[in-house]
Amino acid sequence: MDFGLNEEQAAIRAMAARFANEQLAPHALDWDERKHFPVGTLRQAAELGFAGIYVRDEVGGSGLTRLDAAVIFEALATGCPTIAAYISIHNMCAWMIDAFGDEDQRQRFLPGLTSMASLASYCLTEPGAGSDASALRTRAVRDGDHYVIDGQKQFISGAGVSDLYVVMARTGGEGPRGISALVAPGDTPGLSFGANERKMGWNAQPTRTVVFEGVRVPVANRLGAEGDGFRIAMAGLDGGRLNIAACSLGGAQAALDKTLVYLRERHAFGQALAAFQALQFRVADMATELEVARTFLWRAASALDTKSPDATKLCAMAKRFVTDAAFEVANQALQLHGGYGYLAEYGIEKIVRDLRVHQILEGTNEIMQVIIARSLLGGRS
Repeated sequence: MDFGLNEEQAAIRAMAARFANEQLAPHALDWDERKHFPVGTLRQAAELGFAGIYVRDEVGGSGLTRLDAAVIFEALATGCPTIAAYISIHNMCAWMIDAFGDEDQRQRFLPGLTSMASLASYCLTEPGAGSDASALRTRAVRDGDHYVIDGQKQFISGAGVSDLYVVMARTGGEGPRGISALVAPGDTPGLSFGANERKMGWNAQPTRTVVFEGVRVPVANRLGAEGDGFRIAMAGLDGGRLNIAACSLGGAQAALDKTLVYLRERHAFGQALAAFQALQFRVADMATELEVARTFLWRAASALDTKSPDATKLCAMAKRFVTDAAFEVANQALQLHGGYGYLAEYGIEKIVRDLRVHQILEGTNEIMQVIIARSLLGGRS
């Protein structure tokens, strides 16, 4: 097995890193402070092929692999984990339409999504259904050639700005087999939004409740058959978990890189901090943790690319391990900066705030442990 990147992948990573360094990093602190969602910058990312990374190329996608995506999202997150994470969510929505939509749906929705002329949000979580997603209550009732949707979705990234909402709604009985996936345009009558949430991090992307009150969506906007929605949602989350892990990795790498510069420049007791062996050992461990995390992330991404039978388990493992390890590295980076790490201008505290939520979303890390245990032990352990 080759653990390195080939020439094409190295070029893709360099392009993403250059974009992060030039278009994201210089503005990240300002966007965070002002809670500004930089739609124009997102569309610049789309021009580089980052809005449909693993969408087929005949509808404007880049046709790349999940491993390529992990490399791209890590590089983008070195500039701003918040923006990289939204691009990840947008990609997940686009892929779900590409993978499960019919040809009409692919042609209607994907050219706009892959150019980011249209932005997308993923609507699964509800006020009363988070980790137990199969218990969702948002209902879609068939009425001729439309579904009428009523309910609420919570913690929706991009809500209020996005043009399309991939909605998981109950069209049948209780449990996962009663759920269907519908694509709802953002300007549909009856669709409204709560206030932009005040959050610990991820301030450069809006997070709102999405409210459905008699929202009529054509049956032609249903992905797959009735009852396929939960399966579609979980398939999307396998890739989403890899992407959010990659965003954690990029943020933590940026924090470590800032720390190495700080240790060389900062002096105490007559010498640079980098000369103290205890601090040398600390950064050695931090770098090792990130390299282990990166290696396993690539392993899980490769498993998803090859449709390995254990891909879901490996994606859950990668999400749990990488997001935990990356947050700890970012937190250690803040500690090594001392009081300066706590100041906004150094950028470390923002990374810590942004990465903390990665241990919660796309399935909490405790739910990842449940998925892993069930795979190992069988049944509903």
